[in-house]
Amino acid sequence: MTSFDMAGVSLTFTWLDDELEGFWRAPVDAPGYKKGTIPESPSGELADVENAIVRTIPDSSPEGRNAAALVLLALEATLRTIDENADELGRIDAVAGDGDHGIGMRRGATAAVAAARALVAAGAGVATVLDAAGDAWSDRAGGTSGALWGAILESLGKETTDLNTPSSINIAAGVRRATAAILEFGAVVGDKTMVDVLVPFNDAFSQGVADGASLFETWRAACAVADDAAAATADLLPRMGRARPHAEKSLGTPDAGATSLALIIREIGGALLDPSPQN
Repeated sequence: MTSFDMAGVSLTFTWLDDELEGFWRAPVDAPGYKKGTIPESPSGELADVENAIVRTIPDSSPEGRNAAALVLLALEATLRTIDENADELGRIDAVAGDGDHGIGMRRGATAAVAAARALVAAGAGVATVLDAAGDAWSDRAGGTSGALWGAILESLGKETTDLNTPSSINIAAGVRRATAAILEFGAVVGDKTMVDVLVPFNDAFSQGVADGASLFETWRAACAVADDAAAATADLLPRMGRARPHAEKSLGTPDAGATSLALIIREIGGALLDPSPQN
């Protein structure tokens, strides 16, 4: 049971001055909160969402659209492995945290897949699909993991365009950019977070690309590094996040965020290595 499974109410007390009281008493007409009466404004009919997407996507090339379809395949693989492991991710997160990692990751991945599917169907290129998937993930997942995964996808998108197929060099640059974006949140290697997987994966992947190995060979080798790094977080004590006050309890259990990242890396590698339709 986590906060995602609960209905509830939040009660807040605040002290007002004359200016704040005026704002507090003012009428409101927002989707989640309505109070008093405000003048009617023309709203019109809701626009068709798919048509809106079609009108706003940038130009793309066949190569960019093919790459976008591959991104969708990778996101579907991500959702598949999260679905399969959501309960276990929640269990290990609950050892010293709030137990909602599996649920939050599922919400984010589901939203990212939905956004990517709509844009791929509308003819969007790879950069647009990655950016929209990141927005959808961060908006829907909630919590820190939502913001982190949104940043990862958006960072990958910034190293691509809608007009070309990303090369191994582009992908390595995207992984480096994503790693830098996650490090800006404050965690470092040893804090028992996803950083303990992302940094060594980035190092191994970048080295493989620099050595001239194929994309698939490089990903497979870096995937093994990620698996080992995720398992090694069981020996760490958390120094950030909700698990920090209960650090000793988490000793012997791997970090949920590190574990989910390693699972996703492995599943995406399988989708890239064998891009046949999944039944």
